[in-house]
Amino acid sequence: MKPDLYQRITSRIVASLEQGVRPWLRPWNAQHAAGRITRPLRCNGIPYQGINVLMLWGECVAKGYSAPIWMTFKQALELGACVRKGEHGSLVVYADRIRRTETNEQTGQDVEREIPFLKGYTVFNVEQIDGLPERYYGKPEPRLDPIQRIEKADAFFAALRADIRHGGNQAYYTMAHDYVQMPPFESFHDAESYYATLAHECTHWTRHGSRLERDFGRKRFGDEGYAMEELVAELGAAFVCSHLDLTPEPREDHAAYIASWLKVLKDDRRAIFTAASHAQRAADFLEARQAPAQAKEAA
Repeated sequence: MKPDLYQRITSRIVASLEQGVRPWLRPWNAQHAAGRITRPLRCNGIPYQGINVLMLWGECVAKGYSAPIWMTFKQALELGACVRKGEHGSLVVYADRIRRTETNEQTGQDVEREIPFLKGYTVFNVEQIDGLPERYYGKPEPRLDPIQRIEKADAFFAALRADIRHGGNQAYYTMAHDYVQMPPFESFHDAESYYATLAHECTHWTRHGSRLERDFGRKRFGDEGYAMEELVAELGAAFVCSHLDLTPEPREDHAAYIASWLKVLKDDRRAIFTAASHAQRAADFLEARQAPAQAKEAA
């Protein structure tokens, strides 16, 4: 029996984690004629989301692609191009539902119910395709000035209006008192590590009941609910860092986290999908907080 899509994708991520590699850390610094691109794009320019972001980032790392744009074999043909002979595509998925009519044994009445399912299809990176219009390949733009990138990060986190406190040598979010605690900026070995840690803790901040009200039943430090929330925070921070064009190094404690994530992923083949979905929701929530702040500045 062929393994289902949930199991295939989870197994791929587990294999990377078992080698100590977090497949979502790179590469979101792709340069393209259209500007800095932080997420994989469909051929129409719409970014992929959730689990597909992780999968296509992982494919770029494994196969050395620098282009961020993907399309199906048919889409390439419609553009007058062709996938090179011998190239192998990459899997992406989408969730759908089917309606099924069933008869209620007690009442004898027909009732409709929706059954969710996952469907996969194959896409190719534009570097696997010949004959596309030049805009799909693009030419690298000069890198943004590092100072601008840090200023952008400062503005992003300020716009959240979160209670972010500095001091001590620990980074954490406390839901009981609803604030983020961070060590002083100067205590980090580089600016990107500071912002990545802050993104991680601000993803935790979104779980509060007044925001996204996320709860995996965590009861104590280190249990599966705790590991699941940490995985959401890890992925959420990766999504936010990609938005801010930051490429931080792995945290020193990442090995311990990897062990707990592996247990969760091996016990539940759908866990990574759930975590990616919650992480995307958290990143979208944080990005949505930027609009009111920008509107206020423009007024």
